[in-house]
Amino acid sequence: MKKFFKGFYFAWKGISYSFSTQPNFRIHCLIALFVINAGFYFALNTVEWLWIIAATAVVFIAELFNTALETLVDLVSPEFNLQAGRIKDISAAAVLIAAIMALLTGVLIFLPKIIDAA
Repeated sequence: MKKFFKGFYFAWKGISYSFSTQPNFRIHCLIALFVINAGFYFALNTVEWLWIIAATAVVFIAELFNTALETLVDLVSPEFNLQAGRIKDISAAAVLIAAIMALLTGVLIFLPKIIDAA
């Protein structure tokens, strides 16, 4: 059981590291807080909340994997390397695609509610 809880400690260390070192992770956190507040304001239904939670989680997961890959690449190839740069670019592209998907999900959910409120 001790190993089980230790896993949470290490996971939290990873989140803390990402938050303290990655500006984009902090931006994603701020956007997530904004979206959660908007969700309460517009009284999202269960299905809408599930889509918002899923989209937010995908962005966070992509950002965490991106941070892990960048850290690994820097460890393995500290000097400039074209292939290492490609790995970082591809990893960043995954985050971009996740963020675009989350944005589109948010637009599809919130835009009709904003239009109805106007």
